[in-house]
Amino acid sequence: YFYHVSVMKPGPSLNGLGLTCQIILWSLLFTFVLGFATAMARLLGGPVLGALARVYLEVIRNTPLLVQLSIIYFIFGAVFDFSAFWAAVIALSFFEGAYLSEIFRSSFLAVDEGQWQAAWCLGLSTPSTFRRVIIPQTAPMLLPPMFSLVISLVKDSALASTIAVYELTKEARDLVAESFQTFELWLTVAAVYLIINLALSALGGLMEKRAAAPERRWA
Repeated sequence: YFYHVSVMKPGPSLNGLGLTCQIILWSLLFTFVLGFATAMARLLGGPVLGALARVYLEVIRNTPLLVQLSIIYFIFGAVFDFSAFWAAVIALSFFEGAYLSEIFRSSFLAVDEGQWQAAWCLGLSTPSTFRRVIIPQTAPMLLPPMFSLVISLVKDSALASTIAVYELTKEARDLVAESFQTFELWLTVAAVYLIINLALSALGGLMEKRAAAPERRWA
């Protein structure tokens, strides 16, 4: 499944895993950008940006990801001529970004408003305020839900197979249709996703302990 043994070149499953990793990495990048930007729009963006961010959140959170993916690919993809790969990345980014924005916003609101004002009175810029004042306090409570969202994104990336992106799940579906090895192939796919998510969970636990350590310094 992962290698053609006779010539030792990557098999379809390994190629699919590589494409899955690309989808995950690009989606994570855009998810963090969208999540942070939306949270800032709601906190500091004024009534217009705040209202736009609220509309985005309500639309994304109250419609299924599969429907959003289909709309982006079959409608916007046809209009703006982008591939199924990028349709999957965009759909995942918008979907997960909406939830991440609420994680960011709730964490930032947990910091007393006086600390923001004190930092600004001391002459710190907004980026410096985040780096030196806000993030050290919010990181311990921000990291667990953030890594849960990342794990959710990894699992949701399998929906890219519905628009013929040849990632791991799509390659497995095609191999099942050809070989009828249903149990072996789907068990292998499940094991791959399990390994990825267990590694992410372990990384999240380490980062959470480091962020919560009293000797941790953010400079």
